[in-house]
This record gives sequence, C-alpha cells and structure tokens, in this order.
Amino acid sequence: MKPIFPGIWQWSWFSEEKQLNFNGLFLTVGEHRILVDPPPLTAEATTVIRRQGQLDYIIVTNRDHAREAEACRRDFGCQLFLPEADAPQMDLKPTRTFKDGELLPGGIWVIHLLDQKSAGESALFIQQGKGVLIVGDALIGKPPGALTMLPEEKYHDVVKAKEGLRRLLKYNFDAMLVGDGTSIMTGAKAAVEKVLAEHGS
Repeated sequence: MKPIFPGIWQWSWFSEEKQLNFNGLFLTVGEHRILVDPPPLTAEATTVIRRQGQLDYIIVTNRDHAREAEACRRDFGCQLFLPEADAPQMDLKPTRTFKDGELLPGGIWVIHLLDQKSAGESALFIQQGKGVLIVGDALIGKPPGALTMLPEEKYHDVVKAKEGLRRLLKYNFDAMLVGDGTSIMTGAKAAVEKVLAEHGS
C-alpha cells in the first residue's frame, strides 16, 4: 500500500486473467476512513488501515467491483455503500445505496455515468488539491499514463457509453484513480479528452 496524495493510499492485486492491476483505495477524509473497491488485502495494507483507527465505510463503484467488500466488511465491522442501480444484481446487502449527485461521508460526490457496462457505474469526485476523480470500470488505466474505454462488446451502445463519459469533463480534476490499470496522478482531464476524441461517433 502506497500513499499517493494526502490521506489517500492505493494498493494493487495483479489479475493474471486481465493482465492488469486491480486497485483499491484507502481514504482518510476528515474523521472518515473509507475503502473503495477493495481487491485482496495484503498484510501490510491491513496494518496501514488498522493504524488509522476504525474503518467506517466501504464504497463499491459498480456491480463488478464487489471484490473483497464483504470480507472487508466482516473483518473491519464497517458500513457498505453500493450504487442504487446495481445493488439488485449484487450478492451483497448494503448498509445503504447511493445515486447521482449525492454527497457521501468525507465530502465525496457521486457521479452516475449512464450507458456504461453496468447500470449503476459511478465515479467519485473529491475536491482535494486540483481535484481527484475515482472511477471503477468507466475507464481503464492502460497503457500507463493513458486511458482506454472497455472493449466495445461490453456496452449495449458504445456511442451512448462515450456520451455518458463526457459528463466527467464537467468536473475540475487533475488526477484519476482507476480501479483497473495504472492511475494518472496529473494531467488526467486531458487524458479523458483524448480517449473520448479517439472513440469517435
């Protein structure tokens, strides 16, 4: 687990199947301690989390990123937040669900992205520094320093999916922390503009 911004740590688990890192985030925002899309935890990551005090919440960004959320909820005794539109298709029982425009604990804004792989795909926005955007499957950090959309067959309509992603450009952010691949610490908004321009209608 490595610190990447003040109060934000990231750890990774390499997927042999996808040949990508699956990333989890640990956030300490004000009095809140939060995990996002947790892949398997290393002993080191568990130690870092416990040193910060009681974990409060786990946030899952889409139905396919449940990962180790249930195991973490049991281990840490915390609350579980799921996207409202994806929760019915998940084998998890949330403490609560969230939807577009909600302000979650720790000052995290929910951005529901339409026409993505799953109905509830949500990005998370934190107004820290020059702005930090967290995405689950909305965009993949591959190759390092760049972003890609998922393969076209993952979408019902790739043109609509791209239009759904354009909403991200309304936010002021410099970093994008991705659930899959390599996160972009600076210049992320330009990387989003580039990938959307490449996926022309």
